[in-house]
Amino acid sequence: MPQTSLRDRVLAMDDAPLIAACAVDTFRSSGPGGQKRNKTSSAVRLRHLATGVSAEADESRSQHENRTQAIRRLRLAVAVEVREPLDADAWEAPPALVLLVRGGSGPAIRREPRYAATIAVLFDLLETHGWSLADAAAHLGVSTAALGRFVSEEEFVFRAANTRRRALGLAPLRTR
Repeated sequence: MPQTSLRDRVLAMDDAPLIAACAVDTFRSSGPGGQKRNKTSSAVRLRHLATGVSAEADESRSQHENRTQAIRRLRLAVAVEVREPLDADAWEAPPALVLLVRGGSGPAIRREPRYAATIAVLFDLLETHGWSLADAAAHLGVSTAALGRFVSEEEFVFRAANTRRRALGLAPLRTR
């Protein structure tokens, strides 16, 4: 039975164990709330101790809502920052990834916890192919346009992909 990587274990965690594996900071931040924002520490920053990846949220006056958003962002940050080696010759695309890329994910699927795991696998594939969208799309059996659309649907994912491409001297991806 193959051993599950730290990244995959982190992405599969429920919210409570994930928070337990993090340093949690609450703080005051500029954001909604007027004078109330100066009185309550509603912003939340999570730093996953094992990976060092962090995320924060401060959009809401509610610490609970900010914690939920920070958890979602932490999962995505782990997905885009922690790479796992991928043997391109032996690797087969997960059917769920191909379906998402072909059909687009829409806003509802991006709220699902497994969305981050899908992005992680996609980034591993892109890394394996030197961040060439065309090569990764061919490996998935989808069009380059469909893969580009999928990557551009989530702003954080889109920016992370372009950061990697820029570091390699590649042109940035364009939005739809």
